[in-house]
Amino acid sequence: MSTRITHIISELEDQYLLSDDNSRPWIIGFSGGKDSTALLQLVWLALKKIPHELRRRKIYVVCNDTLVENPVVTDYVFGVLKQIEQAAVQQGLPIEVQKTIPRLEDSFWVNIIGRGYPVPNNGFRWCTDKMKIKPTSRFIMDQITENGEAIILIGTRSAESATRAKSIKKHEIRGKRLTKHPNQYNTYVYSPIKDLLLEEVWYIINTMTSPWGADNSKLFQIYADASADDYECPTMVTDKSHSSCGQSRFGCWTCTVVKEDKSMTALVNKGYQWLKPLLDLRASMVEQRNVSKNRMPYRRNGQPAVTKDGHNQGYYTEKYIAALLEQVLSAQKEVQKHNDDLSLITNQELIAIQVIWHKEFRFKYRVSEIYNKVYNKGIEMDKINDKMQKEIDLLQSICDDDLRDFNLIQELLIMQKNKALLNRKRGLKDDMERVIEKYLYAS
Repeated sequence: MSTRITHIISELEDQYLLSDDNSRPWIIGFSGGKDSTALLQLVWLALKKIPHELRRRKIYVVCNDTLVENPVVTDYVFGVLKQIEQAAVQQGLPIEVQKTIPRLEDSFWVNIIGRGYPVPNNGFRWCTDKMKIKPTSRFIMDQITENGEAIILIGTRSAESATRAKSIKKHEIRGKRLTKHPNQYNTYVYSPIKDLLLEEVWYIINTMTSPWGADNSKLFQIYADASADDYECPTMVTDKSHSSCGQSRFGCWTCTVVKEDKSMTALVNKGYQWLKPLLDLRASMVEQRNVSKNRMPYRRNGQPAVTKDGHNQGYYTEKYIAALLEQVLSAQKEVQKHNDDLSLITNQELIAIQVIWHKEFRFKYRVSEIYNKVYNKGIEMDKINDKMQKEIDLLQSICDDDLRDFNLIQELLIMQKNKALLNRKRGLKDDMERVIEKYLYAS
């Protein structure tokens, strides 16, 4: 076993020093799980064997946070990333930690509660592309723009599953370590530990000292507590061959692709009782997904979405997404009894949801009212309201109390603010022209 591991370290050292590609950065997808931890340890040990003056290639440790990761794992992984960052500086290694997150408009809650997307299932798994592939691809493209090409190191193993073995074999070029990325331009994939068995991965973690000073027994304990017959979901995903998170240990707690979250259930049963509100919320989202009264009779693009037996299959109704927001905030309130700093939904997402509701003329429910109801307090809006009122008064005075001009300018300003908040400036000019034309024709 140690001979095979020594061989991989030597191979990594040799690949790093290749003169024809030493300007191409290495990008390591790090989930904090067993395979990515073992991979990074071997890369680290190989790098330590290389003289300081030859360590010219940059290595990025990239971790993608979907913002709905299992909180137990997130807490552990973020702690490890901090140790990696500090140890790399202390040891003079060209290793840099990067976290990627989905854009606000691509986040889980903005799409579900804001736009009314049904929660993902096998037939409509929109989450992987928005929350995993896009954030990572943007980082990779930045590196390609700067360096021409990039090499992604992944901890995928052939022995892990028949599906992954088939995926590795499909893209592998015989006799070469690097394979072309199936989707990413000027990007190559390197799988140094693809031939390792599960026992060898745990051998690396349990018997070899962590080069960045982490306590790997904590990782082992997380796996022991979340015991189930599955493996972690890749935290850095770069193409849809990795899209099946399945019954993943290190996946999103909101994952509704599977019928049962075995790992979260195991954690709750082994003492993590504070996670139960998350488990219950996820179960509710699965149960309520295909209830006809929760869905509109048409899709967001306007196409009809009603089955022959009259079952609605469109996006979520205004009533249901308001109820779901209340559920999310109630679950958040419960888990905050365990950890005050833990948020299930960010303030930016709450604002974006209200912006979308306003834009799509959903005025029956307000985010602030739902928040106040759950937390039994009022959001202090006085200062904001005062500022808004001053802007309105100034605008009215400029328009000389002409209501049509006032309404037009007010609508254009709201549209611009909404686009700015959601980082979606594309189409703003066309939208503004349509609003102006509407007012012109109305005259």
